[in-house]
Amino acid sequence: MKYNFNGKEINIPDAEIENSMKLLSISKEEAIEMWLDDNDYTTNEEVEKLTEKAKKEVKRYEKSDAPRKKTEKVRKVDDEKKTLLGYLMDAIRPHANITTVKNEAEFSFTLGQTEYTVKLIKHRAKK
Repeated sequence: MKYNFNGKEINIPDAEIENSMKLLSISKEEAIEMWLDDNDYTTNEEVEKLTEKAKKEVKRYEKSDAPRKKTEKVRKVDDEKKTLLGYLMDAIRPHANITTVKNEAEFSFTLGQTEYTVKLIKHRAKK
């Protein structure tokens, strides 16, 4: 459908107008006006005011040039795991060569030509 708006001839899809009329139970003129509003051919003062208000209130988060401060995480030592790992290492030490120890969580050892790693995992209490 061709529509003359402020001296300009605009081609409005008939299907959209008919669909709007059916769904919203509005007249043909209201459907055309709604289509013009939706496609930025007309301006509504109330919509403009609300848009300006929204632009003022919306905070923009833009990437800053300043580098972020990195915080060091302090690792808590689990004394119970440390004790248990010590017991395991003491039991294995007479039979094998302990090569590496990582915190209180794991250790590696060699027995003959084979290398092994023991990792101690503490599970959370079930709810």
